[in-house]
Amino acid sequence: MNQPEVISMGNMLVEIMRIQLDEPLNEVGTFTGPYPSGDTPIYIDTVARLGHPAGFIGAVGKDDFGRCLLERFTRDGVDFSCGRVLPDQTTGVAFVAYFKDGNRKFIYHMRYAATGKLGPDYLDKDYFSQAKWLHITGCNLAMSQTSQRACYLAMDYLPAGAQLSFDPNIRPELLSATEIRELCGPVIQRAGFILPSLGEAAMLTGAASDEAGIAQWVAQGKTVVLKMGAQGSRIYRGSEQFDAPGFQVQEVDPTGAGDSFSAGFTVAILEGMPLPGAGRFANAVGALAVTRKGPMEGAPTRENVEAFLQQQS
Repeated sequence: MNQPEVISMGNMLVEIMRIQLDEPLNEVGTFTGPYPSGDTPIYIDTVARLGHPAGFIGAVGKDDFGRCLLERFTRDGVDFSCGRVLPDQTTGVAFVAYFKDGNRKFIYHMRYAATGKLGPDYLDKDYFSQAKWLHITGCNLAMSQTSQRACYLAMDYLPAGAQLSFDPNIRPELLSATEIRELCGPVIQRAGFILPSLGEAAMLTGAASDEAGIAQWVAQGKTVVLKMGAQGSRIYRGSEQFDAPGFQVQEVDPTGAGDSFSAGFTVAILEGMPLPGAGRFANAVGALAVTRKGPMEGAPTRENVEAFLQQQS
């Protein structure tokens, strides 16, 4: 059995997207895809492309969409030895439409697809024996009760000294904010790194603002990385605060940028980069991720990131 350095788990799906802006999903229109997707698959695939041993625990159906995902993992070096191909299930799918005002609309087939079958029985404690980092998202806690239990068990299997990062990634299409807040509590309590997007810290803590919510987490000893899209990121640890400005790129597809950012931050911390440098590195990974259509298509290699940062110097 392989024993990766970075592990994630959860919602394996392909994405099929509208080609044109302002094509609603309830009307006949044009689509492109399938593209490999899912928040944690994007994260782990980016970790692998950045050069770190990466493993994923999840499930696909025995169909062409499942092959699409697994071929991408194989190409980029993601270990799937604890994952499963389920012959009696179909692979998860997300349909997405984009609009001129910047909004997106998703329709998911996940909870009742193969990806919704993830459970504690998928996990092998030995698989975690060399792990230095586990990444969990709120989306996967909300997927199903079995997925929730698998995430909680993965935390128990982490070796001493390994890090846990948590990206809330709230999906109101799956559960209400109140329900997700309850699910996320045990992971937030354990996590050393929390990576919210705008609005999520306030929602998860019940605070009046993100700043107030982040202050609660920081007081608990956590490092908080606020993802602010094109504006970049802001990192909080103890009494310190670091701003990492974003990079100007031509945005083609924003889906998955935050997951790629989280992967870049993980790699930077594992390699001992100081927090300001880690924020800059992660911003570069996230910026490159939006430059191609498809949520994984822009995930950069280490060489891509280094060349990009050199150009920005």
